[in-house]
Amino acid sequence: MDYMNGPGRNHLFVPGPVNIPDQVIRAMSRQNEDYRSPAIPALTKTLLEDVKKIFKTTTGTPFLFPTTGTGAWESALTNTLSPGDRIVSFSLGQFSLLWIDQQQRLGFSVDVVESDWGYGADLGVLESKLRSDSQHTIKAICIVHNETATGVTNDLHAVRKLLDAYRHPALLLVDGVSSICALDFRMDEWGVDVALTGSQKALSLPTGLGIVCASPKALEAAKTAKSVRVFFDWKDYLKFYKMGTYWPYTPSIQLLYGLRAGLDLLFEEGLDNVIKRHTRLGTATRLAVAAWGLKNCTEKEENFSDTVTAVVVPPYIDSSEIVKHAWKRYNLSLGLGLNKVAGKVFRIGHLGHLNELQLLGCLGGVEMVLKDIGYPVKLGSGVAAAAAYLSNSTPLIPSRI
Repeated sequence: MDYMNGPGRNHLFVPGPVNIPDQVIRAMSRQNEDYRSPAIPALTKTLLEDVKKIFKTTTGTPFLFPTTGTGAWESALTNTLSPGDRIVSFSLGQFSLLWIDQQQRLGFSVDVVESDWGYGADLGVLESKLRSDSQHTIKAICIVHNETATGVTNDLHAVRKLLDAYRHPALLLVDGVSSICALDFRMDEWGVDVALTGSQKALSLPTGLGIVCASPKALEAAKTAKSVRVFFDWKDYLKFYKMGTYWPYTPSIQLLYGLRAGLDLLFEEGLDNVIKRHTRLGTATRLAVAAWGLKNCTEKEENFSDTVTAVVVPPYIDSSEIVKHAWKRYNLSLGLGLNKVAGKVFRIGHLGHLNELQLLGCLGGVEMVLKDIGYPVKLGSGVAAAAAYLSNSTPLIPSRI
C-alpha cells in the first residue's frame, strides 16, 4: 500500500528531512559517472571551497562523508580524541543524549552536564569545571547548537568566551545539524574546532551527506589522537586532497550535484537573508502558538529556535494523536515528541527551502487538527497572528527587486 498517495502535495513540516527544491531534484536526476574522471574532482574542489562559506570559515578544512549526522558526530570525536579522554558534554534533549551515548560507547570519559528539557546548556556548571581544571584534563567541550527535540538554541559564543577567559585549550566540538545554513553560525569568530551538519536539514538535500569542518587546531589534534577510525579518517581524505582526486572511496555522484545546486540557491538568496528568513518563520510560528493559547517547550526567549518549535499540549491530549491525525486527514507531517516529551509536545519544523505562504498553510492545518481532536482553538487565530507579522516583515524576493 502506498500511504503517501493523496491529492496535492505532502506538507512536510518535520524538523528534517525537509522539502527538497525542484532545482536540487533536477540536478540529482542523472546517470552515474566515473568519479575518477576530471569532472568529479573539479566539481568537488568547488564544493569544498563553497562549503567553507556556510560554516563562515576561511581556515577550516571541510570533509564530505557519505553518511548521516550520526556518522559526522563519530568523525568529529574519533579524529580529535583518544579513548579515556575527558570531555564535557551537555545533555538537554534527545539528540544531545544520543551524542553522549555515542561518546560513552567510543570509550571517552564523559562529564555530563544535565539541563531540564526545554532549557539551554548550563554554562554556569561549565565555568565551574573550567575554573577547577588547572591541569587541563578536559580535552573537549561537546555541545549541540540547536536541540531539535525541544527547540532550544545554545549560545556558542558564550562557550567560547568562557574557554578564552580561563585560557583553556579544550577543543570545541559543535553539532550544527539543525542550525548551520539557517541560524547564525560563525566557526572562525567563535573559535569552533569541529562543526558538522547533515544534508537533510537546512541544506534541503536528501539524507546522505555528513558535512564536517575542522579547524587547524583540530587537524593538529588528529595527528596524535588514538581513537580507531577507518571510514571516517580525515587522514585518508587529506591524502587524496593533496593528490587532487579528493575521494578515498566512491562518493554519491547524485548528492554532489544536488549539493552544488543547493549551495547555489543559498548563495543566490544570500546567507544573511537565509538566516533572516528563518528568523521570520520562527517568530511567526511562535506568535501562532501563543494565539492558540499553547506554550513553547523552550522556557527562555533567549533560547528560542528559528528552525523548530516544540509545542506543549494540555495534559488531556496525547500529542502523538495530533501528529497521526494531521498526516491521515490533511497530508501534513509534523514532528513527534521524543523521549521525555513523548506525548507532551508536537514539533513544527520551519527550516530549509521554505517560504512564508507554505508556513501559513501548515499553521492553518495545525489549527484544524487541534479543533478536530477537541482543543478549543479559534480557527484562524494563529494564522492571523502569523500573517499580521509576516505581512509587515517579509521583504521583496532578492532576485526580483
